[in-house]
Amino acid sequence: MSSFGALGKSTDYPSTYDPCLLFAIPRQEARSQLGLTAPLPFTGQDIWNAYELSWLDKDGRPRCGLAEFIVPADSPCIIESKSFKLYLNSFNQTRIGDSERLRQMLVRDLSAACGSAINATLLPANASHGFPVEMLTGEVIDDLEADINYYGPPEPLYLTISEETQVGETLVSHIFRSNCPVTNQPDWASIQIRYIGRRMDREGLLRYLVSYRTHNGFHENCIEHIFADILRQCRPLQLSVYGRFTRRGGLDINPYRCTEGMGMPGNIRLIRQ
Repeated sequence: MSSFGALGKSTDYPSTYDPCLLFAIPRQEARSQLGLTAPLPFTGQDIWNAYELSWLDKDGRPRCGLAEFIVPADSPCIIESKSFKLYLNSFNQTRIGDSERLRQMLVRDLSAACGSAINATLLPANASHGFPVEMLTGEVIDDLEADINYYGPPEPLYLTISEETQVGETLVSHIFRSNCPVTNQPDWASIQIRYIGRRMDREGLLRYLVSYRTHNGFHENCIEHIFADILRQCRPLQLSVYGRFTRRGGLDINPYRCTEGMGMPGNIRLIRQ
């Protein structure tokens, strides 16, 4: 298997349960490229939502549902997204029993792959409260009058601050795009940045986010890249960066990184998700 597992390859979809399909990628390699070493300047989590989850009950009847997986940001590894999809599909023709039995298997296998305890919540497919569509709070910066002609690689020098009094604000952009580092397929996201500190130049922030447009990086790495650059360039007292990425293969990945004390986000679902 290549360094990125099944990603980018023609793959036969398994029909029976196989936890060996999960392919773990150590976080530290990408973090080292950003100069991030222990102790990390952030805490956080990766929120995975699965919309195509199915299995067989004890009588062989198909069941389906939704799932939320919470992976702590300090876990040693992330899971390659295509391998995650193949793993979930391996339950399709496997007699599991009830949803609690399935949840226990998911927690066990995913925790082993990540190297840290993960949380899993399963909901019925018709759950009226499952993943409600909401909006990210904050001021949208996408329509700022800015002449943009640079699209990568990411340029942290666009990030500047004023000498004004400290502020606390939340800024949002819906035009973020990066690319899969293996397949080069585009990844789309909405980004929410909350901070307390000297006021950030909004046009510069918009230019900075646009500079990811041709960048190749996994979702988790991109959010950590943004967090690290803002922290170094703007030196806020508090900071959080939240990425809500559109789904692929029935999965969406939503990384969140923050300084201590900012708290964890709710798992909302945006209209594009």
